[in-house]
Amino acid sequence: MAHTLSSRIRIEAEPTKGSRFLATAAPVTTEVDARAFLADVSSEFPDASHHCWAWRIARPAIERAGDDGEPGGSAGRPMLSQLVGRDLVDAAVVVTRWFGGTKLGVGGLVRAYGGAAGLALDRGASVPWVELIVGTIEHTHDDLGTVERLLEARSVSETSVEWGTTVVRTVMVPENELTDLCGQLEEATAGRVTVEPLKLPQPDAE
Repeated sequence: MAHTLSSRIRIEAEPTKGSRFLATAAPVTTEVDARAFLADVSSEFPDASHHCWAWRIARPAIERAGDDGEPGGSAGRPMLSQLVGRDLVDAAVVVTRWFGGTKLGVGGLVRAYGGAAGLALDRGASVPWVELIVGTIEHTHDDLGTVERLLEARSVSETSVEWGTTVVRTVMVPENELTDLCGQLEEATAGRVTVEPLKLPQPDAE
């Protein structure tokens, strides 16, 4: 059974020949989320030499990895292998490196990046992955603050918002939380909200 991370985790691996490796892993539900996570970590440590990354998205099925200037295949791929080996989806990991002055060689980099990623993923709590439902939430402008607070409190992933005579939000919600979310939205807005769920397509992995 596939799993995903329940929260963000960060851990620093043992230095390797003077280089420091800091691994940060987090749950994500879209590639937009994953790229935002990478940008967040990169901006947090602008003095680092490299921010290598990997992620797996469940729907649509995506697996990507990046070496950020390290030799090709020496960083992102071994990190992705750590995600695959643990059957983790909707998860991303970034390993930040501060170069210590000594080159590690491709083999050394593979061990260092893969090891740091694996360390973070093993320390992080995982939960069974649940199918996501994509749908629209339509509400009035008067209910804007109420709906936004409720979605934020439930950590609902939002992919787009259309502003017109009403507000239409496209969201992704765990299937097992949909009924509760609909009930809360209806109660909070006195029935003025409209929710139209639709299951996500399941294309082949890229």
